[in-house]
Amino acid sequence: MTSAEKQGLIAGLLAVACWSGFVLVSRLGGTSALMPLDTMALRFLVGASLLLPFARGRLWWNARGFWLALVGGIGYCLFVYQGFRYTSAVHAAVMLPGLIPFGAALFSALILGERFAPLRLVGLLAIALGAALMLSSMNGAASLKGDLLLIGAVLSWALYTVLAKRWQVPPLTGAVTTGVGSALLFLPAYFLFAPMTLVQAPWRDLLLQGFYQGVIATVVAMLLYLRAVATIGPSAMGALMALVPVASGLAAAALLAEPLAAQEAAALLVTSVGALLASGLLRR
Repeated sequence: MTSAEKQGLIAGLLAVACWSGFVLVSRLGGTSALMPLDTMALRFLVGASLLLPFARGRLWWNARGFWLALVGGIGYCLFVYQGFRYTSAVHAAVMLPGLIPFGAALFSALILGERFAPLRLVGLLAIALGAALMLSSMNGAASLKGDLLLIGAVLSWALYTVLAKRWQVPPLTGAVTTGVGSALLFLPAYFLFAPMTLVQAPWRDLLLQGFYQGVIATVVAMLLYLRAVATIGPSAMGALMALVPVASGLAAAALLAEPLAAQEAAALLVTSVGALLASGLLRR
């Protein structure tokens, strides 16, 4: 392994850590005094401030840019932060990062006409099985509501990913258009019409969510991901992403003291194996 490949592998593992941490931090936000709209405002305000210096020549002021911001920014965040108010981080580990490869494959087939090798189809079926196992382990209607909201987030992000691919959006252009565009669309309405619960939240919640959602999730994870893809390739990075459901689920049980039943542990394992197969790496 070359030095560049080692650096790419490290970047990929750090990206996995960032996305695993997103599940934990978002669940903490969902159980805090912050409302989902507050968390969105923090994410867009901080993230857009960091991305704004790169906006020149990259911010799409057209219909495609509008849809990227609406679907991949506002739509995704509305679903995901609302979902974390109702469901556990253990469930979210499967229902969010675990299901994203399935959602992306679904829209790729419907919109791009993509066809998949048999091994990838097995992986997608395993992901669906893992989600079914997690759904059947629910305790109460609130958990079901949260899981369904996270499925909405998965579909939003998957559609965003496929649209970006179809329109051949450069990665940094996509990040700037989504981050800055979401802020321009959302923040004026938020400050004009939303209840100002943001000012009532404890400073520790504001700092944690603002830093993680705006800096780590919006900027750092993206840069690490792009670095990894450039050096070790998209298939290898896809295989590393298969670690996210297991890593975030086990971390939720250990750090947030969430219960992890045998069926939920099986769902984490099956989903991660499915994500590995769906990445296409094992075809090589």
